Amino acid sequence: MMKTWFITGISGGLGYALTEAVLSAGGRVVGTSRQRTAASDLQERFGAGLRVIALDLTDEDAVREAVRAAEAETGTLDVVVNNAGYGLTGAIEETSLQQVRDIFEVNVLGPLAVIQAALPAMRARRSGHIVNITSVSGLAAWAGTGIYGATKFAMECIGRTLALEVEPLGVKVINVAPGGLRTGFAGNALEESRDHIADYAETAHQARMILTGHRGEEPNDPVLAARAIMKAVEARDPPRCLLLGEDAFRYAQREIAFQHRDFTHWHALTVSVGIKSGG
Repeated sequence: MMKTWFITGISGGLGYALTEAVLSAGGRVVGTSRQRTAASDLQERFGAGLRVIALDLTDEDAVREAVRAAEAETGTLDVVVNNAGYGLTGAIEETSLQQVRDIFEVNVLGPLAVIQAALPAMRARRSGHIVNITSVSGLAAWAGTGIYGATKFAMECIGRTLALEVEPLGVKVINVAPGGLRTGFAGNALEESRDHIADYAETAHQARMILTGHRGEEPNDPVLAARAIMKAVEARDPPRCLLLGEDAFRYAQREIAFQHRDFTHWHALTVSVGIKSGG
């Protein structure tokens, strides 16, 4: 059965690859792009199977109207993909609170607005998929990416909690946590903290050097990532967390091992705070 996908941020990277994959498989896509020029170019390139909406994710009313218009035009949105977002490098101390607010507006509040706009129709139908593109940085901390990672940690929690809330209502939620994808992420989509403190040269500043220094050498193919997401959506019992890339698997496993080590080593202190029976 032909599905209709609503995908944010389709002008490049994973969003573009996913749009192309869905259309090639016979599906329909309503996609969003921040810039009207890009939206027009995409519409011309992909043709009738695609409907492109110029959308600023920080405008809650516009998000709600975009989802409403997409549902009215297509009849149903089967899969909603929160893909749009951007990166930010810099030490926690270096990053201005305004930069923090800005990235949370796009990476967290924007996707949340999309979810809230799409859920009423999905609940009414007792079917649908919400797919959140997070990052392995939302599972494993890395010096120099703390604020960006915080947005992805937030989406991980929102997605996992949402899955518990809507599973009885027939709606599935998948958090997709990619490793390094060979896209433009390390270029125009990667901002930097405004301050620069020399003490972080050997820690936080390494993140940007690594990301930009290996731009174009990332180990994972966005086209194959798009196909993997489609397979997960089609699964009878889809994953709540889908890692994409061997690097993502390695970093996530290492983080779990670190946590397990601390949990185990400090177990006696952990349980020492319990109220004793009869006390």
